[in-house]
Amino acid sequence: PTCAGYPLSIFFIIINEFCERFSYYGMRAVLVLYFKYFLQWDDKLSTTIYHTFVALCYFTPILGALIADSWLGKFLTIVSLSFVYTVGQAVMAVSSINDLTDYNRDGSPDNVQLHIALSIIGLILIALGTGGIKPCVSAFGGDQFDDDQEKQRSTFFSIFYLSINAGSLISTIITPILRAQQCGIHSKQLCYPLAFGVPAALMAISLVVFIAGSRMYKKVKPQGNIMIQVFKCVGFAIRNRFRHRSKEFPKREHWLDWASEKYDKQLIAQTKMVLKVLFLYIPLPMFWAIFDQQGSRWTLQATTMDGNFGAIQIQPDQMQTVNPILIIIMVPVVDTVLYPLIKKCKINFTPLRKITVGMFLASLAFVAAALVQVQIDKTIPVFPADGQSQIKIINLGTDNAIVQFQPQLQNVTVKSMESVSYMTFETSRLQSLNIISGNKTTTKEIKLPGENRHTLGIKAHATDIVARLLLDNVTSKPEGNNLIRFINNLPDPINVTLGDTYFGKVMPLSASDYNVFPGGRDYVIFASGGLLTYCSDISERFAFGSAYTIVINKCTSGNLTAIYSEDIPPNTVHMAWQIPQYFILTCAEVVFSVTGLEFSYSQAPPNMKAVLQAGWLLTVAVGNIIVLIVTGASKLSEKWAEYVLFAALLLVVCVIFAIMAYFYTYVDPNEIEAQLDEDEKQHKKNQDAHEKQGEVVSRM
Repeated sequence: PTCAGYPLSIFFIIINEFCERFSYYGMRAVLVLYFKYFLQWDDKLSTTIYHTFVALCYFTPILGALIADSWLGKFLTIVSLSFVYTVGQAVMAVSSINDLTDYNRDGSPDNVQLHIALSIIGLILIALGTGGIKPCVSAFGGDQFDDDQEKQRSTFFSIFYLSINAGSLISTIITPILRAQQCGIHSKQLCYPLAFGVPAALMAISLVVFIAGSRMYKKVKPQGNIMIQVFKCVGFAIRNRFRHRSKEFPKREHWLDWASEKYDKQLIAQTKMVLKVLFLYIPLPMFWAIFDQQGSRWTLQATTMDGNFGAIQIQPDQMQTVNPILIIIMVPVVDTVLYPLIKKCKINFTPLRKITVGMFLASLAFVAAALVQVQIDKTIPVFPADGQSQIKIINLGTDNAIVQFQPQLQNVTVKSMESVSYMTFETSRLQSLNIISGNKTTTKEIKLPGENRHTLGIKAHATDIVARLLLDNVTSKPEGNNLIRFINNLPDPINVTLGDTYFGKVMPLSASDYNVFPGGRDYVIFASGGLLTYCSDISERFAFGSAYTIVINKCTSGNLTAIYSEDIPPNTVHMAWQIPQYFILTCAEVVFSVTGLEFSYSQAPPNMKAVLQAGWLLTVAVGNIIVLIVTGASKLSEKWAEYVLFAALLLVVCVIFAIMAYFYTYVDPNEIEAQLDEDEKQHKKNQDAHEKQGEVVSRM
């Protein structure tokens, strides 16, 4: 059946591709933040696992192509691996359910190892699924057209590519919004189950839609994989050359000519052309090493920035949408305006020069990211290192107080109802505190665990001084949100609620746990209990990425008086400063990625496209492995320095590629194949003439 001249089956394939790309990019958008904030991995481990996953996603397409072409066929490969994919997405959604192991209902999982194990299983299944079907779906769509439908096939691929971009753009906007919601049975947390659950549902829909069109599809039987032929040809040439390595055997024009005993001239000539292009691929992974850090380092960078765009609050992982939005704008602008303008200026902007410019621009994008990071670093608080402790003081009494850190480390004066920000001490040296307020003095011996922040709450009564040392348990800036806790400075226990979040019963001169609140708005504070019947107040408008301790100080006629003490300052560098680096990187992608495949296909025969696509995908996989190697080997402690390191590495590779490109000679595969055909005909003609001559001689 057809619709407007197109096979009806392709509409099922396009819907399937949209849902699959929504599922993949939606999950991937929130992945690095899930690692950092749910699994509690540091930036380095989060980046490492993220890039390992992406690398695996680009290694598995070769496996998928081999299964489809040599065994199951495209249809069964897509169905079976889509099922694996759907299971993987579902496992990821389950792994992110906080209440799964939150036995004591304190808001954090008690068996993190189970969540990690489920996450790794889910990611492996997803990588097998998404990578395995990647080379099959577009090719399967192409199979639905007849030979005389070249125009319709071309339009299909354009719509197919549009569905990929639409799925990735929409999901990258939506899933971070879902993640930012609060959900949970026993305690409200960032809603990762919803952020992973919706992509899982879309993947299930994708599979159902694809199977629904089963009866309409043209299913081409497996015909063998050209990649296997190429590998066998190369392998035989190497083995044959090694066997004939002595000088008594004459040299051949090209080392692949040693395969001529077993393989025909056409395959050898095609393999030569492919290897010539693949040789140029060697420097390309460094570009992808930088490009794919949008989803890891740049997203982590955005967590330390201010996402307030007036009426809209942008989540850190939503900044990734800048890339697909700019791609949609930049591709037509570059093709219809920039390239024709360069041509008019009589500049020979060859494909290899475009790729070189793309690599240079990507390097420049990381320099821009480094400059932004330098500004961010000025706003990030310093947390205690190994062997250190930090102490902040809040004076909850009516008199000024002096705190002496013993033995003779530091003396601090704290005014009434004010606080002194965190001071850093060597844990082993700090032994006791001497507190003086009015005419009263008290000494408190302390033994701190180290690598933690603490708050010292002090209050002078008529006869004594009460000092409480509270563990803050905060080791990083909160991601785009705010951490809020309460200290009760009233004589009786009170119940505290901020907005819809209940903090529980807070005892006198004690603190509640921190809870997460989105920034950019204020909340209503409720307090009740003891002599208080009911008290309320509107909180301050919280910014982004801050932590506050709110002291409940008194209640007069139902009006609550609260004092705000800043534990972590809010983010002050705006996310808009990331737009220049995204713009430069998108420009790099347009001239690099689009040109790269176009150039590859122009330099090799049509039947070798699968080999070149596999090689291209491998450059992406190797690029992500380079991130792992550089991250693991680098001893740089500053993030901006790592950005500069990657920029410098790509710049060096860019120069090497420019030299390789300078010596590259462009070829026309059609001409070479036509010449081979002509040679073959001439050879056959000569052979026939020789045979006829032999017949004449035999008759004489």
